[in-house]
Amino acid sequence: MKTNPSKPVVFVIDDDHDLCRSLKWLLESVNLSVQIFTSSINFLETFKPIPSGCILLDIRMPLMSGLQLQEQLNRRQNTLPIIFMTGHGDIPMAVRAMKAGAFDFLTKPFNDQVILEQIQKAIVQHQKNIIDDSQLHLIQERYNSLSHREHEVLELIVAGKLNKIIASELNISMKTVELHRGNVMRKMQAATAPELVKFYLSVKKEAERNSS
Repeated sequence: MKTNPSKPVVFVIDDDHDLCRSLKWLLESVNLSVQIFTSSINFLETFKPIPSGCILLDIRMPLMSGLQLQEQLNRRQNTLPIIFMTGHGDIPMAVRAMKAGAFDFLTKPFNDQVILEQIQKAIVQHQKNIIDDSQLHLIQERYNSLSHREHEVLELIVAGKLNKIIASELNISMKTVELHRGNVMRKMQAATAPELVKFYLSVKKEAERNSS
């Protein structure tokens, strides 16, 4: 599967050949790279993560439905937004798809401008998520670089404890608390105490999400 890394890629997966050709023309007219698949299985066999793009996916297809493909992609930790397309107003299917993380659910026939707008929104969201994940990874690395004592001091800072209280609870001197506090700020690359708290909470939230 060859793609141009300078452009977002839209993967169109639908067994309707005429619709695929129509969508390819439409998307290429706004400078998007397009990859067409008329089978979920063929797509799954060649799919690799890409930096930017989204998936347009028909919900009803032989052998492997769009919902089944979505399940397979979720198991592979896919981050590309999925926009489902359907010729039937099937509410239970729409609910199932959205609960599994679908970006949107469009009913055929759809207006060209509507689908272009949703694709652009999906691509922007995907790019933002990648940046957020990258930033979170950096924050996690900084957090992991803290010593055991620095972690203890950080926990108490986030709890709103003053230096003298931290010194008392950890049975260390005020000067040592100030030293650890300075190290925590430096290692976490936090300019202010509120920013330090924000970084700490983002790490804890991600840990809770991974354990759920």
